[in-house]
Amino acid sequence: MALKSTIYKATLAIADIDHSYYADHALTLARHPSETDERMMIRLLALALNAHELQDTCGGDGHLAFGAGLSDPDDPDLSLKDFTGAVRLWVEVGQPEDRPLMKACQKADSVKVYAFHHAAEVWWKGIENKLTRLGKLQVFRVPTEASQQLVSMAARSMQLQATVQDGAVTISGEAGSVVIEPVRWM
Repeated sequence: MALKSTIYKATLAIADIDHSYYADHALTLARHPSETDERMMIRLLALALNAHELQDTCGGDGHLAFGAGLSDPDDPDLSLKDFTGAVRLWVEVGQPEDRPLMKACQKADSVKVYAFHHAAEVWWKGIENKLTRLGKLQVFRVPTEASQQLVSMAARSMQLQATVQDGAVTISGEAGSVVIEPVRWM
């Protein structure tokens, strides 16, 4: 019998000072049995960093949602669709292969990758040359220490605040806070 996803609920209050975006998001995260808490929390971080696109790209008339993730490799970890159903933003978390990223660039207006884990540098050195021709792609590195600190905030029910200022994100909750400064690789 296959294992089922574990459901996590999060209330995320976002104050994105860089983009003048302020909103509360009630979120449901389905954590695949093979997904780690670290990866799930990076998905949540990606949402906090890109929520402003609801207003900036879609003028408030769009839908930002988590995808099937590990359950369906052809589905993004996070996507923004406008009212016509067009994919305006496709977000991947981890160290994806080049072919799925190329397909994502054909399907979406913009594609972002948030790489994390201690092996991210090795992944990047092996794939960088294959991705440089993808004009729609941006790749960010989430520092390992910060991503591991996020794990302590993972709970089945979370009340979190995310403040984005000068490119850095401070995630705060009952378990403390962590400052994350993603580094743009591409």
